[in-house]
Amino acid sequence: MVKVLKMDRKISVIGLGYVGLPVAVAFGQSHQVVGFDLNATRIEELKKGHDKTLEVTKDELALADILFSCDPKDIQKADFHIVAVPTPINHAKLPDLGPMISASRIIGSQLKIGDIVVFESTVYPGATEEDCVPVLEAESGLKCGVDFTVGYSPERINPGDKEHTFTNILKIVSGQDQKTLDIVSEVYASVVTAGVHKAPTIKVAEAAKVIENTQRDLNIALMNELSVIFDRMGIDTIDVLEAAGTKWNFLPFRPGLVGGHCISVDPYYLTYKSEKVGYRPEVIQSGRRVNDNMGKFIVERCVKQMILNDKKIKGAKVAILGMTFKENCPDLRNSKVVDLVHAFRDYGIEPIVTDAMADSEEATKYYGVNLSSLDAVEDCELVVVAVAHKEYKALTVDDYSAMLSDSGSLFDIKGILPREALKEKGVSVLRI
Repeated sequence: MVKVLKMDRKISVIGLGYVGLPVAVAFGQSHQVVGFDLNATRIEELKKGHDKTLEVTKDELALADILFSCDPKDIQKADFHIVAVPTPINHAKLPDLGPMISASRIIGSQLKIGDIVVFESTVYPGATEEDCVPVLEAESGLKCGVDFTVGYSPERINPGDKEHTFTNILKIVSGQDQKTLDIVSEVYASVVTAGVHKAPTIKVAEAAKVIENTQRDLNIALMNELSVIFDRMGIDTIDVLEAAGTKWNFLPFRPGLVGGHCISVDPYYLTYKSEKVGYRPEVIQSGRRVNDNMGKFIVERCVKQMILNDKKIKGAKVAILGMTFKENCPDLRNSKVVDLVHAFRDYGIEPIVTDAMADSEEATKYYGVNLSSLDAVEDCELVVVAVAHKEYKALTVDDYSAMLSDSGSLFDIKGILPREALKEKGVSVLRI
């Protein structure tokens, strides 16, 4: 018998942030979409064609058939619900499923017989079926697997990346049964030109997502530990990596601050679940400790250099270029640049912080950091280039030299400065 799938699905996307909005816009090119978010301000901005995350353009928004709404009742107009809400960690570095549970309550209150709910948010294996399904059932009064079904398709959105986008990245899909898997697969395949990979179970798909960034976290942790070792030996780590990188199978990872909503968060979801099933993960937790300590290590190196330059430490004029968690993106979530700010404050230094893309109000609200203009960066004992925004790459040797006082230094975390040209100008450049 030939399978006949319901391909006239109407999509709802719950959560219209860095992940959810590109998903909604992609589906909105060929499907009717309900774009739901609890943030009324966000909804009004999107209705006016403005995306402050800069993930989609005004033209892309205009071409998408999306009903932007903060009214849960509008979710009833859809029968294929995609959940793309944040999955952060709390202050104790434990998973915070609050947004997922909240989204499940909202969807559950509007759920109908025949609906499918697909979660994209990063979770530990088992969260979809063990944590979210009971909420969906309790709110709807329906039975999962009988009245509605669920799937999981992990997000692979890379904020600020205009090359690897939702439609051209291979999509992992899963469903609680074969029929659901087939529908989820065909719905996503209708917009994802790169194709789909069918995972055998929801837990496999959840596990695949959480190890993608755990792997990257551990590789960067190795580079960061090497930088600590080589610093004690007086060796430039980037020089070492460039030399080692001439071997065909050497992996091109670099040391640095590991922040953002994925790499520095996802491993804690895996370690949490691992301990729940009776295994304490040593390697993953060790890597997390190394990466979480890099802000302190960098500031200690900066202070040592200032002492060697005969600079007074307390009250010194220090600037940090870049506050977002990555380059060419306004995303401030879980930025580790704030670790630099806190470490400098421990030495009695209140750094000037500037960013080419970040929202000043968000920086103050979330981190207590008041962003300054680049013009304020002058006559500094030390300038830390923390984020490789294109605006900072475009600055000239004279621009950087003008930021410093006599015998002032630059610390280039991202390895973007023309070190030799600055050296000819008499400017010392430290690298991680």
